[in-house]
Amino acid sequence: MTSTPRPITADLARAARALAQVSRHDIAEHTGLEEELVRDLEHGRRTITPQLSDLLYRALEEFGVEFLPVDEAAGVGYGVRQKFNPRTVKRLENWENEGGPAGDDDI
Repeated sequence: MTSTPRPITADLARAARALAQVSRHDIAEHTGLEEELVRDLEHGRRTITPQLSDLLYRALEEFGVEFLPVDEAAGVGYGVRQKFNPRTVKRLENWENEGGPAGDDDI
């Protein structure tokens, strides 16, 4: 895996956000960007600089999106998919909800 994320296009950013099922507000809050800027980037009205690309890439990955590379041999372009399948998501949600509320320590 490379240390520098691949550039994100407007279409890829929109598709990734839709797949993650998060709002522009959530992305803006997570990245520290203005919501209007996120909208403009997704619609191609603003240029996605390498810094913005890096912010979006990392935020969308944290929301459960995996970016797929170009496969020139197969004639396939960039894409996105969910990092976890529905079965894994269900298991993670169950695991996170186990145990109930934390109690006070006697230490």
